[in-house]
Amino acid sequence: MDAVTTATPADAAPLTPQQYGVGARLTLSVYDSDYVRIILDALESADATGLDIDTGDISTFVGGPERRIVGYVREVIAAAAASGAHVSASVLLSRGCPGELQCELPAGTTALGADDVSLAPSGVRARAHWSLYPLLDADHGTDHGGESGGEADHMAAIGRAIDHARETGVYDGSDHYATRLDGDLSAVLETAANAWIAVGRTVQHVTTHLTISLNSPTSIRPTLSGPPAAGAGR
Repeated sequence: MDAVTTATPADAAPLTPQQYGVGARLTLSVYDSDYVRIILDALESADATGLDIDTGDISTFVGGPERRIVGYVREVIAAAAASGAHVSASVLLSRGCPGELQCELPAGTTALGADDVSLAPSGVRARAHWSLYPLLDADHGTDHGGESGGEADHMAAIGRAIDHARETGVYDGSDHYATRLDGDLSAVLETAANAWIAVGRTVQHVTTHLTISLNSPTSIRPTLSGPPAAGAGR
């Protein structure tokens, strides 16, 4: 859905995605002497309709509906990868906290849902480290999803997300602090984004982070136990 519907008082208008704090931070690193042109051209080529875009000297902020944000991120990364250069993209997706340290949402706001993201195949292979963070706050008696307080089972939601990654075929193992994904760029982004959205239906504030590698010259990846395994990277 492109508009967020909230459980706010009857006389309050539904929050927009921007008001609810739906957004992303995207940083591109391009390992090529022409990196400035590649990055700027990639940002310029993506469709920014309906989005708030703010590019600074460190990263680009993207605010708007989940589907549009993920589509924009895919377009930017795919355009940079089309240069043939080795590209690394850092993507942070966040929803449910429009501020910094303080999440100042209207009283009565609860965790909100959104439709799953669906992206056309990009034709670009991507490998990624992926982490998912449901941010619960049991200290206040209730979590951000409106459930009773107590010990929050963060790992249950994360486990379900990893199981879904296995089902989609992009799961490629586990490393310290991250899950490895490998597949078409669109499938990798869909898997991470839809897990983020799914957790967000019951947890108000949830973030997910990906470090994505494309066109890597590396053909060997290290493992947690034993010597490097050949043929797994790119």
